[in-house]
Amino acid sequence: MLDAKLKTQLRGHLQRMTQPVELRFAGAGDAASTEMSGLLAELAALHPGIRLRDDTDPAVRRPSFGIARSGEPARIRFAAVPLGHEFTSLVLALLQAGGVAPKADAALLEHARSLRGEWTFETYVSLSCQVCPEVVQALNLLALVNPGVRHTMIDGALFEAEVQAKNILAVPSVYRNGEVFTQGRVGLREVLARLDGGATARAAVGLAERPAYDLLVVGGGPAGAAAAIYAARKGIRTGLVADRLGGQVQDTLAIENLVSVPATEGPRLAADLERHVRSYGVDIIEGQRARALRPGALHAVELESGASLSARSVVLATGARWRELGVPGEREYRGRGVAYCPHCDGPLFRGKRVAVVGGGNSGVEAAIDLAGLAAHVTLLEFDGKLRADAVLQQRLAALPNVRVVLSAATTAVRGDGQRVTGLAYRDRGSGGGHELPLEGVFVQIGLSPATEWLRGTVALTGRGEIEVDARGQTSVPGVFAAGDATTVPYKQIVIAMGEGAKAALGAFDHLIRTPLPEAAPQATIAA
Repeated sequence: MLDAKLKTQLRGHLQRMTQPVELRFAGAGDAASTEMSGLLAELAALHPGIRLRDDTDPAVRRPSFGIARSGEPARIRFAAVPLGHEFTSLVLALLQAGGVAPKADAALLEHARSLRGEWTFETYVSLSCQVCPEVVQALNLLALVNPGVRHTMIDGALFEAEVQAKNILAVPSVYRNGEVFTQGRVGLREVLARLDGGATARAAVGLAERPAYDLLVVGGGPAGAAAAIYAARKGIRTGLVADRLGGQVQDTLAIENLVSVPATEGPRLAADLERHVRSYGVDIIEGQRARALRPGALHAVELESGASLSARSVVLATGARWRELGVPGEREYRGRGVAYCPHCDGPLFRGKRVAVVGGGNSGVEAAIDLAGLAAHVTLLEFDGKLRADAVLQQRLAALPNVRVVLSAATTAVRGDGQRVTGLAYRDRGSGGGHELPLEGVFVQIGLSPATEWLRGTVALTGRGEIEVDARGQTSVPGVFAAGDATTVPYKQIVIAMGEGAKAALGAFDHLIRTPLPEAAPQATIAA
């Protein structure tokens, strides 16, 4: 199952283990059990400290396996054959259970250890989901460091009955003690904040102690990372505040057009960006969202937590998010049939009827992918023709279970209160209305800049993009912008990186020509 090269690499990693680990296998006598047992046997053969034994507990899912330190209960369990994106989750769990220190912020780990409670988490995933591993790894780590926590990762394709019973139509879906806890991407910081209601307030107090920056970057994607690196290299005090490092890149599957990097994946690139930024001593503030910009001699960036950070210059690199249809029913049924990531959620619609809204490259690619899983795919395009590349259109036309509807304006998503049951659209030519019965709607109509919080402060276009000049300068002196949130055309990773670097250089040029303010107040907390 594991090739020779991978085994050699794994053997080297596992040599770092300092304590024995048990793999406790609970089989069900089916094909998945055979595959799971074979994988575990190969892992156990790679290190004498890994012991494989049967799990006789009648209460555990089958097939599944637990990972436990010798003499302890298995607080981590995989109800899956964790290959693909989740193989890293398995390896990290083995290493960390075996005594290898996790690469996580020390304060976060201490916070995780200090929580008091008894929580059983279950995370439903699809093995093709590139977002799911971050959630799985965060909850596995929490279970390892806190004896009151148990976590099981569940492959929705392997346990279809559970998925259907719980009406799960989006992954990752996390349950705590049998109740819905969260859906979508969350990291350890977000999990701890949800479990500890006072965490946000304490974080805000800590931010109040930070003095003003020379340059503050808002956003942690490729543009924000490049801006922070270029600023820090100039020797100025640089901060970066972001909800999550990596930004939209985290949700990108394959990246094959980043110059000098023949092939990589979004999460890997995001991790590389973070390592590069941290290597320059940038003051990184994660898990925080900006809610307002107050320009002045010292610009203030107010955060949703109530804290306010100040800086002599600012680079706005807030990126973009999936554009919504903006029709009735879309938000109501998000995660209950309305989806935005075919790679993540597509496997949950196996054998069902679905629609893809959008005829560009992303929409046609989604339709092609879903055609291999769904019973039938209807692709709806607002324009009178598809806008995807010709080669993609040819592949689409060859699929027998795909129907293309042009000049179709989606007007509503239908549902029964629990899940999606259909979609309504209007024929833009005849004006006639149509109802399409189905179980899933995948929205693929591009991106929308994350700039709502800047309206009335910096000049924006009608589409919400930040207007910038050739140096990345916005309409506010000392405030620069870069990346997908701006008017710069061609939203590409390599372009965002270049624009981030340019904005930082523009900000530095502004700083050396601007007198220092008389006083540089510390960050504050809003009343």
